[in-house]
Amino acid sequence: MIGHTLLRYFFKADENEKLFIRSLRYLLGFYPGNLSLYKLAFSHRSLALETVGGNRLSNERLEYLGDAVLGAVVADLLFKKYPFKDEGFLTEMRSRIVSRENLKILAMKIGIDEMLKNNAGPGSYRSMYGDAFEAYIGAIYLDQGYKTTQQYILSKIIRPHVDLEEVESTEKNFKSMILNWGQKEKHLVQFDTIEEDAKSRLITIRLTIDGEERATAQDFVKKKAEQIAAEKVCKELGLL
Repeated sequence: MIGHTLLRYFFKADENEKLFIRSLRYLLGFYPGNLSLYKLAFSHRSLALETVGGNRLSNERLEYLGDAVLGAVVADLLFKKYPFKDEGFLTEMRSRIVSRENLKILAMKIGIDEMLKNNAGPGSYRSMYGDAFEAYIGAIYLDQGYKTTQQYILSKIIRPHVDLEEVESTEKNFKSMILNWGQKEKHLVQFDTIEEDAKSRLITIRLTIDGEERATAQDFVKKKAEQIAAEKVCKELGLL
């Protein structure tokens, strides 16, 4: 049931505002309490307004909060679903679910890309849809509290859009990710073998971007060492 305050606001609003409320109602599955939170969640920093104190008003603070709430809900879900798995497995699963690339996919699946207001050029902000998704979760948390947010994430996001068995079975190819990134962003990414220890048989790999060393890694298998180095750099670049 729509609240009396929002109902009065709805009838006074212009058509764009009414469309936003309807879209948000469809997205949430319930009527929002504090509409301004959701407007802020869908305001990208490329449209940020400067306030009296010199701060810029955008969805970045909500993004920070949503990231923490989303991580807690996913961690709790995985902890209960996999009671015999170790910390490393749980951390990896959570990282895959809340990775920037996956959040971008989820954001586009539920329509956040159509609601986000921005003034960014193509490719300017590769993570803006994933960031907006986190800001949206932050807005729900402030508006409705943790329990409702948890239920929303589980029932509206995880169950219909995330196949945990597929996430578990998918092995990330970090080397391909960093090479694809380099190709798109016009950077030269190279993997070089800098040492092969005859005694220990450890192989040391160096990853450079435009000639600058970004990571080194060791393993007994060259391909695995490359994957380790690539994963380090993918994390640094926010690709995960």
